Amino acid sequence: MNKIKERIEALRKAMKENNLQAYLINGSDPHMSEYVPAHWQSRPFMSGFTGSFGYMAVTMDKAALWTDSRYYLQAGEELKNTGIEMMKAREPEAVTLEQWIAGELHPGSTVGFDGTCYSLAEAESFEGFFSENDLQVQSGVDLLAGVWQNRPGMPDSKAFLHPTQWAGLSRTEKFAKLNKELEKAGADLMVLSALDDIGWTFNIRGADVECNPVVLSFAVVGQNAVKLFIDKSKFEEKDLTEIKNDGVEVLPYKSFYIELKSIKGKTVMIDPARTNYHVFNMLNNNNKIKRQLSFPALLKSCKNNAELVGMKKAHIADGLALLNFQLWMEEKLGKETITEYDVAMKLEAFRAEREGYVGTSFFPIVGYLDHGAIVHFRVSPETANELKPEGILLFDSGGQYEYGTTDITRTISLGPVTYKMKRDFTQVLKGMINLSSIKFPKGTKGCHLDVLARAALWNDQKNYGHGTGHGVGAFMNVHEGPASIRPDLNDQPLRVGNIFSDEPGIYRAGEYGIRIENLVHVVEDVENGFGTFFKFETLTKFPICTKLIDTTLLTADEINWINDYHKDVQNSLSPFADEKQLKLLKRLTMPI
Repeated sequence: MNKIKERIEALRKAMKENNLQAYLINGSDPHMSEYVPAHWQSRPFMSGFTGSFGYMAVTMDKAALWTDSRYYLQAGEELKNTGIEMMKAREPEAVTLEQWIAGELHPGSTVGFDGTCYSLAEAESFEGFFSENDLQVQSGVDLLAGVWQNRPGMPDSKAFLHPTQWAGLSRTEKFAKLNKELEKAGADLMVLSALDDIGWTFNIRGADVECNPVVLSFAVVGQNAVKLFIDKSKFEEKDLTEIKNDGVEVLPYKSFYIELKSIKGKTVMIDPARTNYHVFNMLNNNNKIKRQLSFPALLKSCKNNAELVGMKKAHIADGLALLNFQLWMEEKLGKETITEYDVAMKLEAFRAEREGYVGTSFFPIVGYLDHGAIVHFRVSPETANELKPEGILLFDSGGQYEYGTTDITRTISLGPVTYKMKRDFTQVLKGMINLSSIKFPKGTKGCHLDVLARAALWNDQKNYGHGTGHGVGAFMNVHEGPASIRPDLNDQPLRVGNIFSDEPGIYRAGEYGIRIENLVHVVEDVENGFGTFFKFETLTKFPICTKLIDTTLLTADEINWINDYHKDVQNSLSPFADEKQLKLLKRLTMPI
């Protein structure tokens, strides 16, 4: 019996002891993080699936795991011989986890999950559905504690202060903004659980989560007190003193839930999507709960001038690093053995040469030939394809710099390519240009714009399964809300200062994948008799592979956009480029 099957059997034994007929695992942590410390990586531990999105259900005789189209191929491979059925999520007619559970269990059965790792919104959705189907819920059950042998400990990375030079606002200025919002909302205090919200509010950064510069912490911000729950040993003494001098009471991380017990008779603001269910249950009986989108999440998403300056600086650094990567690729390809894994390591190495580099913003996605069709393929030395001077290579990577965050995807030609590749590439490029060129009225939501990136593909009966654009933090998480650009409804409009990815793609299973991604930010365009209009300004500074473009498929405006973009890339990078980089830059940005 393999390890995954053994773990599921151990879980079923624990379920039986606790009189549970089903158990749910979402792989998150008490902070509702997308990427979590090893201590909470329950989904890969129990299933073997390593993608960043997915959730699992186990009954006494079946197990299933749901993920979205980014991971269908990967999940299919990783779940082989585990007895876990792969289920499709975010598909129009897909069977949901709740529906599957209701179909598997008899009325009166009990479903368990660990409420510290599920958001209030998720948990209440489960409870409502299960109640309607005559199923009971136990939300305070952590069965993995007894199943997970040699579980990794809590992260212990050092934390540091993020300077106002790049944050734009001091801690006290941010506290004042939050207290103003509390006053307007008629609330006494807000509880913050999301690590990026806390990192932004307190101007702190760290390395407790791979690729995300955040620190394990909770916080309570009120009009009379500001409390930060964190392991004090993470800070240098001078940094801890500076935080305290700004009026912050610093308390142990483990004392957070004890503190919640002492909050009584208050109006407490929490974000249902970013606060775990256990927090809500501890506060609900003795306080009035006000549910609202996290103010730090909203304020953080609208970058101020200092943050934008830092983000632009980061993209210059990134562009120069990628020029060195391209030079290395052209010099070595066909002469030395190069694998996808080598590409991933070189992308990081060339970024690491830039001033202020801290680390990757996510593990590089590198796909040559059939691996390019695995949307979020995480390459390893054992699984890496060898590159040849033919076909196309997709690489999606980014960096964390002390002044900003980057995320870029390019698909490049390594040699002879097919007409089908060029046609697919050009249609994806048309979509990227179409979205980045649009002007739109204030109040527009991402779902209103998503079709612009898909139109050229749709007209040729093609599509891609992932969203088009996610928010990006400023020296913060590379995936950031609350707004997004994707087909499903998100009621948050696009706001000035928001930074999004613009990344359409096409994926042919067993053949290749193509994606082109720039980061763009929202700026105000004009205000006239029809209202206020916004537009996107492109941040990313690296050429698009013109060898893969079929110009017969482009309009004159699209050709002009490409030439103008390449002129901007050249003007932006040239002052900082050496002789070799300048020569390459001139060649890659030649007008088409």
